[in-house]
Amino acid sequence: MKNFLTTIGYAVAALLAIALPMNGKAAELANEDLNYEIVYHWGLIWKHAASATLSLRSADSVYHTKLTARTVSWAESFYRVRDTLSCTIAKEGLRPLHYVKSSHEGGYEEIDEVRYTYNDFTTTGHCTRRRPGKPVQTQELTAQGTAYDMLSVFYFLRKLNFAGMRPGTVYKSTVFSGKKKETVSVRLVGTEDVKLRDKSKHRAFHVQFTFTQDGATKSSDDIDTWISTDPQRIPLMIRGRLPIGEIRVYYKPSK
Repeated sequence: MKNFLTTIGYAVAALLAIALPMNGKAAELANEDLNYEIVYHWGLIWKHAASATLSLRSADSVYHTKLTARTVSWAESFYRVRDTLSCTIAKEGLRPLHYVKSSHEGGYEEIDEVRYTYNDFTTTGHCTRRRPGKPVQTQELTAQGTAYDMLSVFYFLRKLNFAGMRPGTVYKSTVFSGKKKETVSVRLVGTEDVKLRDKSKHRAFHVQFTFTQDGATKSSDDIDTWISTDPQRIPLMIRGRLPIGEIRVYYKPSK
């Protein structure tokens, strides 16, 4: 079950790759709430296992973003999940300032926090990890250029012009995740049709995310994302693989 929730974490975080307008200007980042259904799929089994909500709010010189995920009622008796990722991002340059991930999964609890400082072309992440009954862990991570976390990295990726890319094009960036540094690679697979849970079909960019440590060791299986080709660039579906089956995250339009 831990692998299931870990994959959900990477999958719902990938929503941010396509949650904002293309050019990153502050005036164009509107307040927004997007809702998603997380479905477990194995053979003929399709079960709505969890729900996620992604929100963005503008305030003075920063954006406040939040991503919440929680299991639905039938899954609560097996494994209860209440996860929240939040980040404050400077409007100028879309650079992260403060990131918190609060995990409550089954009997496991953990809070990861990253505070960012910048010096010329170097980003430093001051990382803190808290777990009940254990000493607080602290660590500093550094990267050349701007580094991100599991929320803010996708604001950077959101600026990529998928329509102007050739299939196979890859972009990379650095992510501070808890007490480790990861590389996220985003690759355009191509343009395809995708079917949602309501049976509607949409034209979409198929993009694949890969997370690695030390430039080689995978942190998770690849995450596949389908992004609408219309001007809204709606995140339509995300697919993550599991040891048995897979999970899919479906956009749930407001009625």
